[in-house]
Amino acid sequence: MPKSAPKLEWCIVRLGEDMNWWVEEISDDVHWDVDGLSIIDPRQVSHLMDLLEPLRDYDFQPSIFEDAFFKFRIERKLDDQRLRLVRTNDSLFESDDLLFALPDVIDEEKGPYADCIDHVTVLRVKLLNDLIEFEQKFTVEELEDDIREDQNADFMEGRAVHCFRELLDVMEFVPEGYELDADEESSSEDPIEETFPDIDEDEKIEEDETMKWDEDEDEDEESEETEEGFDDDDDDDDDEESDEDEEDKADEKPAPKSRARKK
Repeated sequence: MPKSAPKLEWCIVRLGEDMNWWVEEISDDVHWDVDGLSIIDPRQVSHLMDLLEPLRDYDFQPSIFEDAFFKFRIERKLDDQRLRLVRTNDSLFESDDLLFALPDVIDEEKGPYADCIDHVTVLRVKLLNDLIEFEQKFTVEELEDDIREDQNADFMEGRAVHCFRELLDVMEFVPEGYELDADEESSSEDPIEETFPDIDEDEKIEEDETMKWDEDEDEDEESEETEEGFDDDDDDDDDEESDEDEEDKADEKPAPKSRARKK
């Protein structure tokens, strides 16, 4: 009786020094080579979901992205650096569970993962041409050439390119010398920074009437009453000084000459 072909049912992953997860062992060792085989962790999956949102305006097909990955969930923790994962049919877009995504790279040139890279590359180029005023339309070939140059440098240095990095290179790509509008590339912290700008410790904030506590208002009222009392006293003093000045001026005036009476 012939032995049945192994199935992709589980894998063991380890956390690398680059803080990415790499496949160490896999149930189907016939079709899969674990040398340099990377897998996307749940945190990275979430980030990719966010990056895909703008592409929906350019005819993004979720099924192409979904079919590009085998999904896994955590079965158990082996040690601080390793996890055992088991296969699941849950959707990356709909599942509430923490899922790992293993790219289908059995056929690296024409497989589902290669189709996914091509799909998001085309959409990214459309987005860039909409948001940036190029002298000539930016092309898929230009994007691929720029990315390939960086990846070849990693290959020459013997570094495996993680699939998450490969996707980010496409989905966050901006040609050298250009930048997207702040609204398109802003992070969740930008609105906070705009609302609460940085203030030096020695810099004082200009106060207005809305920035007072009740206690401050009471103190202000007392201060006003005190100031009014001072103002009254000052007025009295001013009146007294004015009277004295008038008397002094009167003393300084020459006495009128007396007229001779007729005898």
